[in-house]
Amino acid sequence: MYFGTENPIGRRIGLGPGAQPDIEIVGVVGDTKFNGLRQPVPRLVYTPALQQDVFVPTGVTFEVRTAGDPLGLVNGIQHEVQALDKTLPIYNIRSLSTEISDSLIRERLTTRLSILFSALALLLACVGLYGLLAYRVVEKNHEIGLRMALGAKKGDVLKMVMGRGLRLVTIGIGIGIAAALALTRFLSTLLYGVKPTDELTFIEVSLLLTCVVLLASYIPARRATKVDPMVALRYE
Repeated sequence: MYFGTENPIGRRIGLGPGAQPDIEIVGVVGDTKFNGLRQPVPRLVYTPALQQDVFVPTGVTFEVRTAGDPLGLVNGIQHEVQALDKTLPIYNIRSLSTEISDSLIRERLTTRLSILFSALALLLACVGLYGLLAYRVVEKNHEIGLRMALGAKKGDVLKMVMGRGLRLVTIGIGIGIAAALALTRFLSTLLYGVKPTDELTFIEVSLLLTCVVLLASYIPARRATKVDPMVALRYE
């Protein structure tokens, strides 16, 4: 950023406005999240603590990279530190995965509650959709009986009823997807590592609702086609 494509090793910089370039660059590290995963990567400069103008050793954090379970090396790390200075207190030993997990407690709780309420809303939508469409099909028993009496085949009647259901669910899914896309900007702040416009989720929910509509149309219609046309005509 500051030196373009040039090698920054060996160059000198100064910290703060008007500071003299008296700090030599001896290495470059990759971008690292500092206070939270949601926050942007800050601009950081690592300087030796003992070379600072004012050094108050209130606490030092050491990070250890391991090839296996990091918590399995706690005793060895404590032994090495105690070998240097037995008076050094060692506390708050945690793995990086634990740190990341703890920083996402609020997001994880929000996600679980959102999943729970979304599942309940989807269940209620499926039950209500099934009941409404099944009732509409039952109301068409007189029409179905009349069509059967005039020579309509069962397959034609089923296609007609299910076709009406598919038209309704297509319109509903289209309106629902449009509304969901309009509301994604409010959900983006609650997500990390997941796009608010996840195509797989839209497809799965649409297929589920389509299956519910097909069942709600097929089962009552199939039952109605088995009724004697004369009985269906006398229904009303």
